[in-house]
Amino acid sequence: MAQGNSTLKDAIKSAGISEQTYYVWKKSAKPADRKPEASVVAGDDLADLIQLEKENLRLRNLLSDKLRAENAELRKRLGLD
Repeated sequence: MAQGNSTLKDAIKSAGISEQTYYVWKKSAKPADRKPEASVVAGDDLADLIQLEKENLRLRNLLSDKLRAENAELRKRLGLD
């Protein structure tokens, strides 16, 4: 077939397999052809998400501490404590 003088059907028959088997093998080989960058990108996205969640937690804690301090200061000024 590499020489260009036979068809795919001829090559399949000369290999002794059915067309159905050839296409099943071809279909099952497609996932191996995937680019590895896709999984790396997904890994980077996950790492970014984890980093953003940590930053979000840090900022929430910072805000809650600031609000508690302001609340305590207002209570002192109003004489509620």
